[in-house]
Amino acid sequence: MVELSSNLLLAAFFIYIVATIVFSMTMYFESKKHEKKTKRWGWMGFGFALAGFLAQLGYFVTRWMVAGHAPVSNMFEYTTFLGMTIIFAFLILFLIYKKPVLGIFTMPIGIVIIAYASVFPREVSPLIPALQTYWLHIHVITTAIGQGILGIGFVAALIYLIRVVDQTRRSKQTFWLEAIVFTVTCAIGIAITVGIFSAIHYSATFNWVNEMDYEAQLDYQLPPIVGPTEGELIETDQDRFGPLFETPGWMNGVEAPRKLNTFLWSIFSGFLLYLPLRLVLRKRVSAAIQPALKNVNPQLFDEVSYRAIIIGFPVFTLGGLIFAMIWAQIAWTRFWGWDPKEVWALITFLFYAAYLHLRLSRGWHGEKSAWLLVIGFAIIMFNLLVVNLVIAGLHSYA
Repeated sequence: MVELSSNLLLAAFFIYIVATIVFSMTMYFESKKHEKKTKRWGWMGFGFALAGFLAQLGYFVTRWMVAGHAPVSNMFEYTTFLGMTIIFAFLILFLIYKKPVLGIFTMPIGIVIIAYASVFPREVSPLIPALQTYWLHIHVITTAIGQGILGIGFVAALIYLIRVVDQTRRSKQTFWLEAIVFTVTCAIGIAITVGIFSAIHYSATFNWVNEMDYEAQLDYQLPPIVGPTEGELIETDQDRFGPLFETPGWMNGVEAPRKLNTFLWSIFSGFLLYLPLRLVLRKRVSAAIQPALKNVNPQLFDEVSYRAIIIGFPVFTLGGLIFAMIWAQIAWTRFWGWDPKEVWALITFLFYAAYLHLRLSRGWHGEKSAWLLVIGFAIIMFNLLVVNLVIAGLHSYA
């Protein structure tokens, strides 16, 4: 059953790739003004996206059956589920707006998220006592659905920005658009890097004093650029060099040295992908994409992004704050404790509340609104990755 679950997730990954290609063909037919073919290929892309979603849903259900609990209890499970919720939100919005270009940008995000999830351990493990409650399902699943819908708001905003930002000259806007492109290449790069070193069964082990002040061993699946503070590398035949430097002492999250090492490999592998791409295109990647969006109606995608937020914001608020506080009262006898995860959930809530206020009362439509949604999604990713992986707190078991 575990193998079936993994195969279904792998199938979803490749089906999303096919869906991306099919959706991309609609841009070709649209440029040639073949309306019937554009619609036909758009619905074909939707069909593949739906098939990929059903395969990923099959992964989710079968893994739940094996584990005996909802597979959202660790970073691998939560990240893959978040990707599934983004695809689900896309399917709903496609049925409303029938815009294939939304699929061209959403499908790669689903692909990248599944690929990036492979960075984390994939073993099915029993729940620790703190998570053995139905509130895990209620709180985490609702939060992920809300974040997935908010993620579609980001996708629509990104399409809007690439369409309207002046790419003929360098500016703050073009810099940050390109930074988003580079971030995506880093996610793709680390997934490829982890796949390569997993294939050759690379490992390195350190003796160190962990974040709980216990002597322990820490396993690396990537060559150690950075090692644990005062850690001792256990030599193996695969190790050709030791770490270049040690992890700063203030990084006290669970297994922070290994996670920092993965982050540095993400940046390095991202550069290895991004620089050749820039050399081939001889321009910014976002500038190379812009001509393909010349037929996109910016006002429509401004509306799509706004509609995604007004749906996703209350769902996230329900799961990320209200259900979370109820569970906190049951588990820790208090509704709020200023844990880092709680603080960043509150920051996310306040940011999207400010977005809605500025849009409705101050008339922040168009480019201002789109940039806010880019920042909002960055906050969600910071909460998912940095707060979970680096900062120690009551949620560090995630």
